[in-house]
Amino acid sequence: MRVKKNPVRDSARRLRRNSTEAERLLWRKLRSRQVAGLKFRRQRPVGRFIADFACAEARLVVELDGGQHARRTSRDVRRDRVLRGLGFRVLRFWNGDVLRNPAAVLQAIADAVGTPHPHPLPRGARSGSEQGD
Repeated sequence: MRVKKNPVRDSARRLRRNSTEAERLLWRKLRSRQVAGLKFRRQRPVGRFIADFACAEARLVVELDGGQHARRTSRDVRRDRVLRGLGFRVLRFWNGDVLRNPAAVLQAIADAVGTPHPHPLPRGARSGSEQGD
């Protein structure tokens, strides 16, 4: 039996294998429902993008940015707009912030999931990225 290739899934797997130090640190803090009892996934396909961390239940995407993002702000703005259009709130943190003060980053994430989403999906609506969670 031949297995179909899924380029998005394959990219997500590659990103998980090659994660940055900041991503590994944050993942240790987000995994196993350690923040507000919510299930986060890392390098999760959301729409046409791969989010660094995503929680479908809270409709939250957490992105970690390295120095290369200082030159790619317009691309990040478009990406965030698409993710918000899918019903997700997007939080961005610099890698250095995660490494220097992970407690503050975790508090910001906990605060975000403790407040209502500013753009909830209509009742009963689901994005394709949640299926199978």
